[in-house]
Amino acid sequence: MAETLGALVRQLRKQAGLTQFQLAERAGLGESTVRRIETDRPFDHRLGTINRIADALDAGPEDRRRLSALSGGTGPAAPEAPSPDAPSLETPSPQVPPPGAPPPPRDHGPLADAAEELARESRQRWRREEAQHRVHHPFALPVRWQQVPAGVADQSANALLLAPGEARVEPDLSGDLRRVAAIYQRIPSGRLVVLGRAGSGKSILAVRFALDLLDARTRNERVPVIFSLGAWDPTTVALRDWLIGRLLRDYPHLARRVPSGKTLAADLLDDDLVLPVLDGFDELAEDLRAPALEALNLSRLPLVLTSRKAEFTAAVRTAHAPLAAAVVLELRDLDLDDLRGYLPRTDPAFPGPADTDGQGATWETVLDPARTAQSAGRANLAAALRTPLMIALARTMYSDHPERRPGELLDTARFPDPEAIEEHLLAGFVPAVYRPRPTERLGTAHRRPGPWDAERAERWLGHLADHLTRLGRERQDLTWWEVGTGMSRLSRTVIIAVLAGIAFGVTTAIGNLPVDLVATAHSFRFAVVRGLLVGVLHGLAAGTLFGLVYWHASARAALRPSPVRMRLSTGTPMTRRKARTRSLIGLCAGAAGMALLILVDEGLVAPIGLADGQGAGLAAGLLFIPPIALATGLVFGLIALFEAPVRSESVVSPADLLHIDRRNVAYHLLTWALVLGIGVGLLNGIVYGPLRGFEVGLVFGLEAAFGAGLGYGLSLTAWGQWVALARIWLPLTGQLPWALIAFLDDAHQRGVLRQVGAVYQFRHAWIQSHLSRSHQQRHGREQRRRDHSTEGAR
Repeated sequence: MAETLGALVRQLRKQAGLTQFQLAERAGLGESTVRRIETDRPFDHRLGTINRIADALDAGPEDRRRLSALSGGTGPAAPEAPSPDAPSLETPSPQVPPPGAPPPPRDHGPLADAAEELARESRQRWRREEAQHRVHHPFALPVRWQQVPAGVADQSANALLLAPGEARVEPDLSGDLRRVAAIYQRIPSGRLVVLGRAGSGKSILAVRFALDLLDARTRNERVPVIFSLGAWDPTTVALRDWLIGRLLRDYPHLARRVPSGKTLAADLLDDDLVLPVLDGFDELAEDLRAPALEALNLSRLPLVLTSRKAEFTAAVRTAHAPLAAAVVLELRDLDLDDLRGYLPRTDPAFPGPADTDGQGATWETVLDPARTAQSAGRANLAAALRTPLMIALARTMYSDHPERRPGELLDTARFPDPEAIEEHLLAGFVPAVYRPRPTERLGTAHRRPGPWDAERAERWLGHLADHLTRLGRERQDLTWWEVGTGMSRLSRTVIIAVLAGIAFGVTTAIGNLPVDLVATAHSFRFAVVRGLLVGVLHGLAAGTLFGLVYWHASARAALRPSPVRMRLSTGTPMTRRKARTRSLIGLCAGAAGMALLILVDEGLVAPIGLADGQGAGLAAGLLFIPPIALATGLVFGLIALFEAPVRSESVVSPADLLHIDRRNVAYHLLTWALVLGIGVGLLNGIVYGPLRGFEVGLVFGLEAAFGAGLGYGLSLTAWGQWVALARIWLPLTGQLPWALIAFLDDAHQRGVLRQVGAVYQFRHAWIQSHLSRSHQQRHGREQRRRDHSTEGAR
């Protein structure tokens, strides 16, 4: 029987001691691609698939010849030295298609439908972001680049996937922002790095690149997906796992399972239907960049990566290797001619009050060569506005605000250097975008708030920027469930303990009133006094207990609150382990809590003459500790077992995610009511009779739901942490607005934030950094004023 390509690859893989998954990882291919090759099914030959297989297997010359022959001549050529009589190699080898040649079609079957849906959602998302930032109105800025030579970049032969001795035909990679997708398609390896200074347009290029590819995409081709790289820790999470996790977060419909048991997100990535666009390599912590580069080099996934040049160069030197098989381009600064072509086109069609004197009122006059030829201010302005970010800020402050005069930027007394102009533009950005104007809501369900005051908006945004800075990264996802976590652990514990104590105390006080009025002969005054005292004492005890639970949980990543949804299931191995841990916590908390409440009732309330006769003494009360502890442990375990990461069938927004988690708390209250109410009711029914059991079970169930349930929600759920910190404490102290979600949504509409799936990010790291510095300076001044006032009082 004739040897087949699949049989040979399988034989060589087994000789190398590799699994299909390990071979796929080494070759930078999907596991399904390796499986297709080994079973002799049709597969995609583009990007030198057999070359990658041969390299991953470390195949010798003879094995390479056999692979090449069996793959129809599209595989790797044997690395032999050319003889003196060999023909000239000026003509490209027929074994590698010329750059830009379309790959042979490949049918991904039903998986292609999921890729189509992913492409549609990505296109809608990034078109909306691009439109809101108006980065291409009235036309795209002429962002250009130059190719970086070997050293920072890999050798061009590797990027071209050339076999040893094969002639090199360098592709033309010149162009600008309007042709970035076409340039990328000329790179056989499919790996591109884009470098540039802060604000040079790297993120703009990533968005435009993704949209251009999506617009030209046909079925069965890769879907470009933008990932913000700053949140990746390559020392703890593998690249593939992190990419899958981000896909699941930003595109929840990809959580559906395929017959193999994998999620759609994992299957799309493994089947080579996702093109990762990794934005912000420089936003990784400094000590994580070299490990990240090493992890990227372990994979041969086609990808696009953006970074500042200095940070990427330092990582290459630390790792002693560039990004393998990647072409590296560096964005060039914009010049004065670019400004003259763009900014005058953004001036308003109808002159404002500032245009009446004509001096420096419009960009046309400010950039007029005759006026600015020998101006020192001209040089400062040209140096400051060399990046798309600064041009966008200048446009926002002056073109969109007719009362402002751009001519003031030429004043060297106010702005002696380019850095002063940049700082002025950053400082004026938030006040400019928060001037009074109508704001679109884009169909959101939030009640439209009153107009946000620019000064307060800047203070609130500064707090959020400083919150992200305290988390330790230059840019991170701004998530509603973590907004309050920048506070100290002790402060958070005290706030949550107080609120949980209030919830439990009020519930207990109200619950005691009908019991004492209906089931005893005591007066209304007695019932009120006893209810208030018991409420205060029980609230102190329960608040302390739930505070300790939160203190314990907040120190352990596995127990920290995060958005989930509730579903009836037997759980996964991970949720079952979590359920066991939570059950143990609940068992201990239930036993301690019940013992504490019995001691309060029998040791403090009864001695002062406020016992209502419903208890049976200390000894009988202690008998309730084991069943209450078991019931509480069961509640903790069931809630943890039924929790699952949010998996909805549509793209989740931050508001949608908050609604899901808020609904979970209602399920928690029901679980507390049913488990504790039925358990205590049955116990009382056995001891005192069915009627008594029903009454006690009903009362205890309601008290457990609203007392213990709310305490649990505040200490162990994302929604509870959000309510306690972001909806009560931080607004109460003026650090955030009361309607925070509406404020974040409005900031997104104004272009200060961008939305990535269920999270927000600041539009640019410079803006975040400026707001964070201003916030810290403001608080430093306020602290100095308080210290000065205290000294004066003494």
